Amino acid sequence: MNVKLFAALLLSSAAMVTPVLAENSKPQPLPYLDTIPAPRDIPYPGTMTLDIDATDVERGIFTTHETLPVKGGGHVVLQFTKWLPGAHSPRGELDKLAGLHIRAGGKELAWTRDPVEVYSYHIDVPAGARQLDIDLQFISATKSDQGSIVTSPAMLRLQPNSMSLYPAGYFTRQIPVKMTVKYPDGFTAASGLPSKATGSTYAYETTNYEVLVDSPILAGRYCKAFELTPRVTLDTCADTPDQLAAKPEQLAAHTRLVEQAVKAFGAQHYDHYHFLFSISDQLGGIGLEHHRSSEDGTRPGYFTEWDTSTGSRNLLPHEFTHSWDGKFRRGADLWTPTFNVPMRDSLLWVYEGQTQFWGYVLQARSGLVTKQDTLDQIAATAAFYDTNPARHWRDLVDTTNDPVISSRRPKGWTSWQRAEDYYSEGQLVWLEVDSLLREKSGGTKSIDDFARAFFGINDGDWGEVTYTLDDVAATLNGIVPYDWKKLLTTRLTEHAEGAPLTGLTRNGYRLIYTDTPAPTFKQNEKTRKIADFTYSVGFVVGASGELSNVLWDGAAFKQGLTIGDTIMGVNGMTYSDERMKAAIVQAKDSREPIRLLVKSGDRLRDIAIDYHGGPRYPHLEKIGTGETGLDRLLAAK
Repeated sequence: MNVKLFAALLLSSAAMVTPVLAENSKPQPLPYLDTIPAPRDIPYPGTMTLDIDATDVERGIFTTHETLPVKGGGHVVLQFTKWLPGAHSPRGELDKLAGLHIRAGGKELAWTRDPVEVYSYHIDVPAGARQLDIDLQFISATKSDQGSIVTSPAMLRLQPNSMSLYPAGYFTRQIPVKMTVKYPDGFTAASGLPSKATGSTYAYETTNYEVLVDSPILAGRYCKAFELTPRVTLDTCADTPDQLAAKPEQLAAHTRLVEQAVKAFGAQHYDHYHFLFSISDQLGGIGLEHHRSSEDGTRPGYFTEWDTSTGSRNLLPHEFTHSWDGKFRRGADLWTPTFNVPMRDSLLWVYEGQTQFWGYVLQARSGLVTKQDTLDQIAATAAFYDTNPARHWRDLVDTTNDPVISSRRPKGWTSWQRAEDYYSEGQLVWLEVDSLLREKSGGTKSIDDFARAFFGINDGDWGEVTYTLDDVAATLNGIVPYDWKKLLTTRLTEHAEGAPLTGLTRNGYRLIYTDTPAPTFKQNEKTRKIADFTYSVGFVVGASGELSNVLWDGAAFKQGLTIGDTIMGVNGMTYSDERMKAAIVQAKDSREPIRLLVKSGDRLRDIAIDYHGGPRYPHLEKIGTGETGLDRLLAAK
């Protein structure tokens, strides 16, 4: 057959069986016109006012009347705070803003939400208008699934950013503002922003919007102001007056916290500092830093159950440290001119990691927590990261993105996914920095020298001084010459086996496991209502035998167990935490596996866990002689 004819027949056959496809539609993107004014570092022409009614604590409704001077007509953009410092993510509670009305000269003005930046509102102001009158409500959560609860009949927390709008186009530090708040009768209020009270109405001194947002308020019916030093007050409110019964020795420990912090950092970045401390099971817990205050919330029993509430006493040292680390010294990419410009979190391993480090150091130096309990808590941190396999694929610096990625929502497999590990793994990195400073200086230098050089500048300044990784490394190099940038970069980017524990071993301690839990470990179990078998069979048991955590690649994981499964039985008996502990002990001297009856949804499964290592609980064991570097680090100055 003719070759050309054969080829033509083949092509003809293919054409007969191959359908001709229509050309798919291909739209082009609709351009977005950005009409939000860029922030400028110039004064806003006039002072905005906020008049807030905070009396409806039963329903948690805050009502605001705001006035904003304007010059003539034109287009104005008002913004609701999106990026709140300390949250490290765009978590402003815009969903709780309601009843927004904007008027000029008594006439209602239409507003339009920006279709992309939904925290922004566009208004066309008529010619000749001199002032905008803005009315709105902040409808706070009344159930925990709506968000943090901030009001009760006995107490409230007020964050001005949730109850106001501010004009776009200006650095927030350039917008003057004056606020008054009416509280329920019988309430007293505390804040880092000075005020004068007339009955139940407080008039706060004129400030700028940046400082106002940094000045939250705690108010309540049962409150005491404990003066720790002439410049620091522990403003405490509780659900009931009995929770305010602080003993002199307890307050003395808090006073030593302040004294030890000032000695460590060598300056104070506030005129007066207020711990806004709530003891409540009605309000949601909180730990949020501010320059001249901190919002600190814990469960009842802080003073009255002192001997069994060790775990709650790291909160105040951590948040107080933030006045220096995070508020005064702040990562250059995290600082922004307004609360609607995106923040970048790459330096949170300093902001939060070193704060986590100092929180534990200062709790020990002050005696808020004993040295031994602090060592046991550090051991728990070291063990957690030493057993988490996620370090194999996700480095430490990438976890600084987690506040934006997950917004602190629960995760199923934190040991494999990772979470905000820049806090506590960052703490281990700074322990290593301290150990190297001591080693390479022959014991004459330590991280205290870094703290004074880095945080102890500009005494009394509560502005911000920004920094980069190069600035951190340069400060360390000025104390002890070393390739600090290389070390820090390695720790931030490595995919290593186990946690960075050389800071412990170089400073005279090592991580070990024994069959007896530390008192702080048992307290944590009791507080969280769990039984923690992470370091043996590889799971944590919550209420009624339900698994609240399973260690990736651990013994339980390898048998298919997952979070949400419920252990119904152990070795032929109904489940209890004590029977689980006994089964782990028994298996150590036996070749028989631990047998579990597990409920997964509607299914029942028999599981055999072939684990024979016995109980394992983390501790630090001293390997140095005499007073080691870690001993000196935790000792009062």
